Amino acid sequence: MKSHRLHAQATHRWEEDVKALTTVLVLVAAVLAPAGAEAQDKVDTLKLAIGQRGNWENAPAELGQEAGIFRKHGIVLESLYTSGGGETMQAVLSGSVDVGMGVGTGGILSAFFKGAPVRAIGNSTTGARDLYWYVPAGSEIQSMKDAGGRTIAFSTNGSSTNTTALGLIETFKVDAKPVATGNPSSTFTQVMSGQVDIGWASPPFGVEAVQQGKIRIIARGDDVPALRDQTVRLMITSAPTLDAKADAIKRFAEAYSETLDWMYSDPAAVAAYAKWVDVPISVAEDVREEFYPKENLRLDRLSGLDAAMQSAIDMKFLSASLSQEQLDELFQYQAGPVK
Repeated sequence: MKSHRLHAQATHRWEEDVKALTTVLVLVAAVLAPAGAEAQDKVDTLKLAIGQRGNWENAPAELGQEAGIFRKHGIVLESLYTSGGGETMQAVLSGSVDVGMGVGTGGILSAFFKGAPVRAIGNSTTGARDLYWYVPAGSEIQSMKDAGGRTIAFSTNGSSTNTTALGLIETFKVDAKPVATGNPSSTFTQVMSGQVDIGWASPPFGVEAVQQGKIRIIARGDDVPALRDQTVRLMITSAPTLDAKADAIKRFAEAYSETLDWMYSDPAAVAAYAKWVDVPISVAEDVREEFYPKENLRLDRLSGLDAAMQSAIDMKFLSASLSQEQLDELFQYQAGPVK
């Protein structure tokens, strides 16, 4: 009996010691956990202005956030959709947002030349394969050669559609009148109601209308030779924002690049895009393959800059080319060296 009592007492003391040790460990963990957890869970929120909701080019922010890729890099995005690159750049320069997506290169060069603290932090798209101009099916206009004396749409002043519309006029030697019409949806309304003769759009918008025979495509951005291999839209921020949030913006660029890789390798990304813009998966696949080669969206790409500056001069956006020193100040890519 005595040995049983001694064994029970020893067991009880051992259990009490274990409880005491556990309590100490829990207290130590409670003291140490907040700092570690805070470091692990800390995220930066970046506000984006994006020209044209629904374009494949502009989808990485939405799809990457939904897939958790940006969160993995400690970034949360708040996205504002605009009517075009000019409006996007205004939002960036006013400090309303941190990063602008899809802003026309010509407009950026012009703004920088005039003293605006804009900084290009990555390529949005190179080439103009995605942009197209159309007319109602019953229009007398059969091609851009018939555009003399007609109105031709672009989104906003300083946008890539502005530059491309002017390029089409120059390429086809017609005296069409450029008109700012906003986003593809508002442009479609104006075209179909007869307010504007030639509309602009980029997929997926209008693809089904073309298939249904409601509209006819009469020109594409790539019809302008100078734009076929030119970086026509850029990702931008302001100099003060880049100084204040350099680390967050760099992580944003890394997450964006990772999202692009995913969008071109995983069928789930195409399905997510189709659901987001409410189109069949087959249409989403065609949009990606026909209009947006991955190479054109690579963040570290910069092509045809000399031609872009010359176009900006011809279109009165610039009075002279930027010097190399100015270009080094303007272009501060965050996803690696410019290629």
